Amino acid sequence: MKKLLFCLLLIPAIGFSQGTADSKPAQDNGPQFQFKEDTWDFGNIPEGVPAVHTFEFTSVGKEPIVISQSTASCGCTTPVWTKEPVVPGKTGIVAVTYNAAREGSFVKTVTVLSNTGEPKYLTIKGNVVPNPHK
Repeated sequence: MKKLLFCLLLIPAIGFSQGTADSKPAQDNGPQFQFKEDTWDFGNIPEGVPAVHTFEFTSVGKEPIVISQSTASCGCTTPVWTKEPVVPGKTGIVAVTYNAAREGSFVKTVTVLSNTGEPKYLTIKGNVVPNPHK
């Protein structure tokens, strides 16, 4: 009986003595970027006139940022980005063009993949209104 009681007390003690796995890594000294904003509202834009916004970022990590790919949530949105590595302290861009072909409100997302290991999501939104010059 003493052995059973000892075993029952030993099992939780072993579990509590184990270190917990931290779900977040310690301070990451690798590549990191910081965008000035991650959402842009165009407001009202005329139908048939492309709208462009340039998202600017700064490389704030210890290693250069390299953007490998930027993809839009639909074919009406086109991203263009800095292709060269962006060294710490310098800036780069992701320019997003929205083809305002149809009237109505929109919300579109661009997914930026880089060597940071986590995707960055940029959002554009607005409302396409009839073009008075059409």
